[in-house]
Amino acid sequence: MILERRAFLGQAAAALAGSLASINRLMAQSDTPPAVRSINTEVLSIGFEERGSGFPVILLHGFPDDVRAWDDVAPPLVKAGFRVLAPYLRGYGPTRFRASDAPRMAEQAAIGQDVIDFADALRLSRFAVAGYDWGGRAGAIAAALHPDRVRAAVLIGGYTIQNTTAPSRPAAPEAERALWYQWYFNTERGRAGLQVNRRALCKLLWQTWSPTWHFSDETFDRTARSFENPDFVDVVIHSYRHRIGNATGEARFLAMEQQLAQRPKIQVPAITLYGAEDGLGRASADSSGDRALFTSLVARRVVAGAGHFMPREKPQVVAEALLELLASTK
Repeated sequence: MILERRAFLGQAAAALAGSLASINRLMAQSDTPPAVRSINTEVLSIGFEERGSGFPVILLHGFPDDVRAWDDVAPPLVKAGFRVLAPYLRGYGPTRFRASDAPRMAEQAAIGQDVIDFADALRLSRFAVAGYDWGGRAGAIAAALHPDRVRAAVLIGGYTIQNTTAPSRPAAPEAERALWYQWYFNTERGRAGLQVNRRALCKLLWQTWSPTWHFSDETFDRTARSFENPDFVDVVIHSYRHRIGNATGEARFLAMEQQLAQRPKIQVPAITLYGAEDGLGRASADSSGDRALFTSLVARRVVAGAGHFMPREKPQVVAEALLELLASTK
């Protein structure tokens, strides 16, 4: 009997060890980012990550960030049966300009068109979008100009389409102070500073824009590799100079910029999210502005405990907003 008991316990221990090993393998697989794929548009070779299958959802990161921002947003979407696509924006990570002499520009029309070109290259007739910062602006442009293509939009930071055809009026001093990095990038000293101090500068922006988010060096370093893209400095500098009239845009986008200057309304079902602790500016409690610009606004939410990098800080809030919209739209 003792021998039988020992044999049984040994078998049970072996089975438990096997089960734990299987669980650990699954956890390791879920923690491992998918392989980076690439697809060509007319201008770019866009690097992207893909998870799941089903109706496509395009997740668009901001500055200074990359697709790692969506690591905890994607799994609930995949579990719910959606295909999640996270492209690296122009100037980030593995995304490259296809022609060596192509202008390294990143005006808002360009990054908005990149979304449509990316969808066209993947033969996506319709898709949903979510984004923040540069990615929020790109998603807003795609939704505003192509409502037949965009099923739903979660826009962190709300309506961020700009009028680049006329000089902007000075903001309140507090707001201007928060935008110091933009004025810095409009100088040659700022270009040189971004070139030689890009990691330190971008890390400072993470810290000040999301003051209640305590990220590790490892978390930052995983993304900071994307800032080593050879076009990163050029596209960042162009973006922040073009928006205030200190750099010319591409001639092919002039008509689009004029259209965007009219502040086209976003007609697709949308949820806007704002970080209550966003170091770039606190959201107002007044929702009238969003309701005027989003004709099918489902909700406007100010998220407590979130700063500028909401997909990293409150991924469940972003995922739930997307799932809410996708459940109510076809």
